[in-house]
Amino acid sequence: MGGEAQESPLLRSVSSSDESSGQALKRTGTIWTATAHVIAGVIGAGVLSLAWSMAQLGWIAGPLAMIVFASVTLVSAHLICDCYRFPDPESGPNRNRSFMEAVGFYLGKRSQQVCGIFAQESFYGCGIAYTITAATSVRAIQRSNCYHREGHDAVCKYGDTSFMLVFGIIQMVASQIPNFHDMEWLSILAAIMSFAYSFIGFGLGFAKVIENGRVEGSISGVPTVDVGDKLWLVFEALGDIAFAYPYSTILLEIQIFSQPVFALVEGWLANRYPRSWFVNKPYTLKLPLFPPLHVNPLRLCFRTAYVASTTTIAMAFPYFNQVLGVLGALNFWPLAIYFPVEMYFVQKNIGAWTRKWIVLKMFSLLCFLFTIMGLIGSIQGLIKARFS
Repeated sequence: MGGEAQESPLLRSVSSSDESSGQALKRTGTIWTATAHVIAGVIGAGVLSLAWSMAQLGWIAGPLAMIVFASVTLVSAHLICDCYRFPDPESGPNRNRSFMEAVGFYLGKRSQQVCGIFAQESFYGCGIAYTITAATSVRAIQRSNCYHREGHDAVCKYGDTSFMLVFGIIQMVASQIPNFHDMEWLSILAAIMSFAYSFIGFGLGFAKVIENGRVEGSISGVPTVDVGDKLWLVFEALGDIAFAYPYSTILLEIQIFSQPVFALVEGWLANRYPRSWFVNKPYTLKLPLFPPLHVNPLRLCFRTAYVASTTTIAMAFPYFNQVLGVLGALNFWPLAIYFPVEMYFVQKNIGAWTRKWIVLKMFSLLCFLFTIMGLIGSIQGLIKARFS
């Protein structure tokens, strides 16, 4: 893990002795930049699926599920915050700069490896989800323009493969930008955009209510042919809602989602092959009207292949709600519940079968059951969408 500092210094774990000797990074963030990072990370693609989830669950279960998942995320965030420093959560000398390092510090290397599998898969899945989201959003804009131009009876069908390819090419270029974590303006812009499309969705829904003269929907949600279909859709909706709360893995490092993957892989290879020119040697590329660009062969090849793979999978499974549901359900319990709870036990030295231990274990078990429900429903929906 030590090699990650070469690519992303924010992921390095240091102690107060490092800070006193001047080895730690100078902190220049403010409450506003931190807020912008948090908003950009939390109000993401998952927000776009919440309207569909609410429609499936109905006007009672839908808002209740939103409140429950928000409360669970809040509890999880508090548990992780308490594990940031050790032994005291506010003034402890040891700092954990990433979720994986915190798991390794409190629970050991084996747990860190298991956590790493889920965490990197979660980040990778987010890359797939955002590729699908970008194409779906552009396609929706085209359909809207078509309806306004041709009328609502027109057949306005557009593919999304070309949009995914364009988005993937843009991401290949963007992935090569060095010191991505220092671009605070980018997080501010992303936060503005997050609020923008959230308010756009709210405005469109409000306009539809005014147009219809009534609030659509029902207590039981969208009707289906039989109870089995309804049950699958409810489970899938739970998975989508779980994806909308991805705060746990980025809480400690607050990195825009693929950067921790880049840091982990490139840092590990740098430690494994310290004398390799392919891994460690930078090359300066000078372009007209642009500042010099430092290019590393490993960075160029790995990040390009990474983006190409996420784009390819997104093109093969362009099913927005189903993909988000699978990713949300698969990662919600291990990353947002299990590891934070287990780390909290160690950090606070909570013994087995004490009152707090029993409460948190029951909390973890209940969330596990919700995760299984969401995962089953989302996988069923994905298979049905792929082969129907």
